Amino acid sequence: MSSCQPENNIKNNKISRENTAATEFYGTKHPFAKEAVYFVMTDRFVDGDPSNNQMQQGEEWPTFDIPLTGENGESANVGYLGGDLKGVLDNGQYISDMGFTAVWLTPILDNPDQAFSGGDPIEFGGAFKDGGKTGYHGYWANNFYQIDEHYPSVNLGYKEYTQQMRQRFSLKSVFDIVANHGSPSFDMPIDQPKFGELYDIEGNLVADHQNLRPEELDVNNPLHKMFHTTPDIMQLSNLNDRSPALQEYLINSYLYWIEQGADAFRIDTIKHVPHAFWRLMSDKVRAKHPDFFMFGESFNHDANFLAQHTLPKNGGISVLDFVGKSALVETFENPESDYGKLAYYLHLTHGPYVNPYELTTFYDNHDMPRLNATDEGFIDVHNWLFTSRGIPVIYQGSEMAFMRGKSEHMGNRNYFGQDNIELAKKHKIHEALSKIARVRKNIQALQSGLQVNIELAGNKAAFYRVLVLNGISQTVLVLLNKGDHHADFNVNKYMQEGNWISQMSDDEITINQSNLQLNTQVAAHSVAVWLREGEISNALLVEELQRLMKNK
Repeated sequence: MSSCQPENNIKNNKISRENTAATEFYGTKHPFAKEAVYFVMTDRFVDGDPSNNQMQQGEEWPTFDIPLTGENGESANVGYLGGDLKGVLDNGQYISDMGFTAVWLTPILDNPDQAFSGGDPIEFGGAFKDGGKTGYHGYWANNFYQIDEHYPSVNLGYKEYTQQMRQRFSLKSVFDIVANHGSPSFDMPIDQPKFGELYDIEGNLVADHQNLRPEELDVNNPLHKMFHTTPDIMQLSNLNDRSPALQEYLINSYLYWIEQGADAFRIDTIKHVPHAFWRLMSDKVRAKHPDFFMFGESFNHDANFLAQHTLPKNGGISVLDFVGKSALVETFENPESDYGKLAYYLHLTHGPYVNPYELTTFYDNHDMPRLNATDEGFIDVHNWLFTSRGIPVIYQGSEMAFMRGKSEHMGNRNYFGQDNIELAKKHKIHEALSKIARVRKNIQALQSGLQVNIELAGNKAAFYRVLVLNGISQTVLVLLNKGDHHADFNVNKYMQEGNWISQMSDDEITINQSNLQLNTQVAAHSVAVWLREGEISNALLVEELQRLMKNK
């Protein structure tokens, strides 16, 4: 039996309505906080339209189905495999039914039509090598205004896709943008079409690396001015963020895709571009689209470094919570771990972020090894992600532990496909994920309420999420158990009288002023979510909420 002990007596618990009626308590007011994001690698999700697969493309450097084979028969692939917009749209109901409200696609921009002939040859399990790879991932753009031919179908361009996702499934669209690099641009035996080239919205060539190394570029050549003369990542073109022409080219392309229906941006490799560019970009975007949400990938595990992106002077851009990612992997891959290890990354008070509640939270994606947890570990991490602070982002296939533990070029990016989706619908991870994600979808306090930690220790976690805003007053008690046996909870700290209704079952508990405690059991690898509607009646809880509001 575990007890979350009170720091107050019954007399001090009571607070008058006058003291709370005009008080607001919230983690964030940003509307995007209510979303939960399903991350799709566009080419590797579902082939909904085989007619756009371009199977004969590439000539001596073909682009379709380029397998990599490991010694034990495992396989990966660096060619296109057929995933497209129709494949996502056909499964919009599947994604929505899980409780997700937004879909982030890897870039759909036009990429070169051949595999890359330069660089070091990629092999199974290899990293930081582009030789022999294609732009199946979408991050090798040569035209930032044009959709790649692998993704649209008849009467289904990006604009139609976003409209139908929104109208049919209430799913928002997150558009993946890049600013630091284009396609591989040098080290080719013979200069290949589209590699190292940029085209404008009319299809005109505006920049060309001409297969020259960065230091060989001529700053007086108009076709070279959009590139830096120093390398960045492998053979990728290093776009010159200081060039007014490039700034206009990129920022106008971002605005163009918002007009086509993008609801938010995920920004690739944000740390490779100076803050000044992002400030310029965000000012121009938000001048036309106030509150437009953006979150960047700054591959760094230092919260102080990550937080710099969130400052208004640097563009006010949220980030993927890499510090949290490390904590989640350490905790949920290891059954002997302690929930207490998660407290440090939350930064609920006095933290470096402008607002920690607006961070996008995740445990893996296409650029790192997938979570190497048991099925129960996946269930536990989802229960945490969909109840704790932040906006959860889940990579396709995680609902069935697809390719668990595999890194890039070892299976991390393998084709998911319709057959696996049908299997996932019956998987216990999918069942548990859908349950807790739908609870978050229906309770605003879980989306944007303050988090008040009660207990984080061993296999148990207990915390409140509280939202008092715009006529809503919700207190949610979250109880998590990642152990193999049921756990007893006796919660009396900050407890309030009234009706507490379970969101995971049909149970209801009435708490009286004479006995301010909630006693319950939580099954192994499970979560309990108790909701109380109404004004806050605990004076010490109000004090704690005021402290959190002041210092978040």
